[in-house]
Amino acid sequence: MTDFLKEVLEKSIGKIEENISIKKYTTYKVGGICRALIYPKDATKLVDLLKLLRKYNIKYKILGNGSNLLFSDEEYSGVLIKLSSFDKLEITGTKIIVGAGYPLVKLSLIAARHSLAGLEFASGIPGTIGGAVFMNAGAYKSDMGYIVSEIKVITPDLKIITLTNSELDFHYRTSFLKKNPAYICIEATIKLKNGKKSEIEKVIKDRRERRLESQPLEYPSAGSVFRNPDEVPAGKLIEDLGLKGLAKGGAEVSKKHANFIINTNEAKAEDIRNLIIYVKDAVKKEYNINLKVEQEFVNWE
Repeated sequence: MTDFLKEVLEKSIGKIEENISIKKYTTYKVGGICRALIYPKDATKLVDLLKLLRKYNIKYKILGNGSNLLFSDEEYSGVLIKLSSFDKLEITGTKIIVGAGYPLVKLSLIAARHSLAGLEFASGIPGTIGGAVFMNAGAYKSDMGYIVSEIKVITPDLKIITLTNSELDFHYRTSFLKKNPAYICIEATIKLKNGKKSEIEKVIKDRRERRLESQPLEYPSAGSVFRNPDEVPAGKLIEDLGLKGLAKGGAEVSKKHANFIINTNEAKAEDIRNLIIYVKDAVKKEYNINLKVEQEFVNWE
């Protein structure tokens, strides 16, 4: 790792943070130590970084806002990459070109200020554009698949190409990128519609108030733990089993919303994972429904 980091510095790839606590970069506020977190300056430097990672055979992960990840408390022996510098924003009419590191919530508010409708669903999703495209983030019966027309990616052979909406294979909480994680989104083109600013802002305000009333936003969490099955919302299944308030260590099934697991008291990553597995098994046993976990478990091997 020392020689690798030396080359990263020599090539001026971007800022390096060494021996960082992953807790600071995930919304669950759990995770072990990572040897290096790197912020590449641009797409060219990102390609240079990927070449070096291959040269030294070092594993890596792109880290957005850490809002859909559960890292273990063990040391992560690879490199984490943040695309914070990928913050381009261009608005032309109803078209937005935006970098993968741009915050989704911020973009939804800017779209509203420009009287652009279609991003209201995203006003409470605390991820980046790249992460949102990757998992096809959505809410209120809409998602990124409805508004993303194309994206720029770095391919596994380190070429920069464009993928269109039809090639991205968007479905409920998944996409081509999720099935092919060696492709890295660096930019997205979003198509919205003209709307009335006051009406768009009213929708955002109403949904914010609804979230505050129904979701445990005062605690660290990663949003909904399970995808909603066709039959009935996951939260209702969990609530009907009487699992609201169930705790393991510092992790708890939220009393406010049963599809949230919250970090109430310096939870360990293992507390959260054990609780997720317990709830999943309980629903399977009672209803014979196999809930799908929305969050990605990282560094548990």
